[in-house]
Amino acid sequence: MFDLLKFLSRQESSKNVAKERLRLVLVHDRANCSPELLDLIKEDLITALSKHIEIDQDGFDIQITKTDASTNGLPALVANIPIRSMKRS
Repeated sequence: MFDLLKFLSRQESSKNVAKERLRLVLVHDRANCSPELLDLIKEDLITALSKHIEIDQDGFDIQITKTDASTNGLPALVANIPIRSMKRS
C-alpha cells in the first residue's frame, strides 16, 4: 500500500537538500569564491596542518557559509578536518 506520509516526508527532505545546496551556491557566488579557489585553499590548509597532525584527507571538507547577524552576514570558511593522530616533535 502506498504510504502518502512517507512520500511527502521524503519530498520535504529532498526539497530541503536542494534548498541548502542552492543557498551554498549563492553564498559562494556572493563571496566571489570559485570552486578552484576553494580547492587551492583546501590544499594549502592540508599542507600547513600536515606539519603538525595526520589528517584523513578523504574526510577533509571546507565550505563557505554565511555567518549570523552579529557579523552582518559575512561569509565564513567552515572546515571539517578529521584528525587521525597528532605528530610529536
